[in-house]
Amino acid sequence: MSDEKKGKMSVEEAGRRGGLKTAATHGEEFYSEIGRKGGKIGGPKGGQRVRKLIQEGKEYEEKK
Repeated sequence: MSDEKKGKMSVEEAGRRGGLKTAATHGEEFYSEIGRKGGKIGGPKGGQRVRKLIQEGKEYEEKK
C-alpha cells in the first residue's frame, strides 16, 4: 500500500507546506494585512447581522 502512495501528498500536508512557504516568503506583516482586508470585505459577522434583522423585524411589526 505504501508503494501506491509514493509521490502523493495529502491535502492537509499540501496546505501546511504552502502555509509555511508563504510565511517564509512574506512574513508576519502579510498575514496581518490580509486579515485586516478580510475583515473589511466580510462585513458584519453572523451575530451582528441576526441582531440587525431582528430589530428590523420588530420595527416592521410596530408599523403595521
